[in-house]
Amino acid sequence: MEKQNTIDQLKKMGILNFDIVDSIADWVRVVDIKNNIIYANKSMIQELDEDIIGKKCFESYCNNKPCHICITDRSIKTGQVIQKEEEIDGKYYSVKSSPVRNDDGDIIAAVEVFRDVTRERKLEKELIEKNKGIRLDLFFSKKIQSKMLPKRGIYDNMKLDYIYQPSNVLSGDMFDIIRLDDKHWGIYICDVSGHGIAASLMTMFVRQSMLSIAPEKLSPIEVIKDLHSKFKDLGLDYDKYFTMFYVVINTETMKMKYINAGHNATPLLFNNEAWSIIMLENNGYPIMRIFDEVNYEEKEISLFKNDAILFYTDGITEAKNRDGEQFGIDRIKQIIIDSDHDLLLALETELDKFTWGEKNDDLAAMLIEIM
Repeated sequence: MEKQNTIDQLKKMGILNFDIVDSIADWVRVVDIKNNIIYANKSMIQELDEDIIGKKCFESYCNNKPCHICITDRSIKTGQVIQKEEEIDGKYYSVKSSPVRNDDGDIIAAVEVFRDVTRERKLEKELIEKNKGIRLDLFFSKKIQSKMLPKRGIYDNMKLDYIYQPSNVLSGDMFDIIRLDDKHWGIYICDVSGHGIAASLMTMFVRQSMLSIAPEKLSPIEVIKDLHSKFKDLGLDYDKYFTMFYVVINTETMKMKYINAGHNATPLLFNNEAWSIIMLENNGYPIMRIFDEVNYEEKEISLFKNDAILFYTDGITEAKNRDGEQFGIDRIKQIIIDSDHDLLLALETELDKFTWGEKNDDLAAMLIEIM
């Protein structure tokens, strides 16, 4: 009788049009405040192939105890619309429970709508399985890319150290040190446009090209011109490009020649004992298809004992805090002044504090110290 009274109230209030509800494909049922099913539409009854009216809500799909999370009970008690997913006979349903109130505003029942999302969930599972393979490939590629970085340590009378943090799994930043002959070293840092797989593949091109070009030439200009020519022959889209700062150091005379191919993160030459910081400013175009011919200016500077050169990418200077403020070059200079031992650790620590650990771009920094 109580069940019929609730149904009569629903019909009287016009909350549910039972004829329309019976015609839809989704399952629809009404559960009273005691968790008894007092109505189910034709789709639900036909699919379950039994008379479920009068049963407890959980009994309609062969459970012998209430669900761990009963959204109907919660919906009736809180007056909220609650949603969850349920697996029934090997199918997945998105279930939404909405409270039903009478004319006095009291909750007298809950309407549950079951939508079959089995197809979507199967597709999701297939995608997840495929993505597992992709993720394994990405992490393998990350391992290969990290192995291509130079070893930290001593190179004649120079010490090399670095930090390297991709924004995703793979990075578009690359740097290296190359022995050119018994007294010359070539050192570069490169920043490829974009992120991810495409950018990382470009770094591999840069590295292999530099390994083949640089040992043949001691002139930075000639190296960059050859690199530009090789890149142009790839025939990539015009939005694909990279920047590079390249130096050649003579460890006998301690002269350093340097050239800038559009790299907007100007390296810093400093000596903490002399309290000096010099920006190695130079102009030049990025390596890109749009230019048929490239002309660069080569500069030279002397290096001394205890000098150090900090190479970095704009992922550091352009890193933003939550107010949209950029980290900037001045903060790097201040870290150089304040740091009396591990400069890269100090830089990494201050950058993490500034950005709250969020990274929107690849970042790299390489430190060369003259011993």
